[in-house]
Amino acid sequence: MHRSFWPTAWPLLLVACAAGAQDGGDDGQGTSGKAAFGYLATSGNTESTNVNAAFSLAHQLARWGHEYVLSAVSASSAGETTAEAYRAAYEARRSFGEHAYMFMALDWKADRFSGYAEQISETLGYGRRLVDGERHSLDAGIGAGLRQAELRDGLEEEDEILRGSLTYLWTMSETTELEQRIVAESGSSNTSVDAVTSVRARLIGDVSLVVSYRIRSNSDVPPGAVDTDRFSSVSLEYAF
Repeated sequence: MHRSFWPTAWPLLLVACAAGAQDGGDDGQGTSGKAAFGYLATSGNTESTNVNAAFSLAHQLARWGHEYVLSAVSASSAGETTAEAYRAAYEARRSFGEHAYMFMALDWKADRFSGYAEQISETLGYGRRLVDGERHSLDAGIGAGLRQAELRDGLEEEDEILRGSLTYLWTMSETTELEQRIVAESGSSNTSVDAVTSVRARLIGDVSLVVSYRIRSNSDVPPGAVDTDRFSSVSLEYAF
């Protein structure tokens, strides 16, 4: 699977970085990021632990934007691991006018307990901000590309896929916001959906409390595997 991924992904990545480096103008430039960590341990009749971590970095130029995301989730109960998932993603956007943009997205996911041990996708597409209000925003994107996957039973798949996404942000107050993001990738062998709902409340300065709920689903999985994984997390987040 890795042999088929890198020849496809690297040219797209190099084109996006080269174009971004040549982006002119100073308007809207800046770099920002977020780092989050959560830990929960319980003891008594059942001992359990839950650890989650996430890091994101965004670099905005006059016409190009670059976003990098890393995340990890691990959980155990009674001394046995019950969840272990990782994700790394990169997205480049080239804006056209005030609300339209082209995007390139690279997404890698690994899940120890999913029917799919590993999934990688590379897509190109068009996006648009449908709602751009003071308290509400809604972005929608549609694209096409390739996906490589390794199933838990060792079989490998490679598909041409269509990708659709929705990102909604509601600024509820000066200190609280709700974000919902859905990404669906559909190919001949499988349709995957990744949906995240999170509420962020600023505690003090640049530190916030984040409560999130994530659903990852695959339409076709090996016999005996669960087609949907759910992750709940509470974490402290530092914005910079």
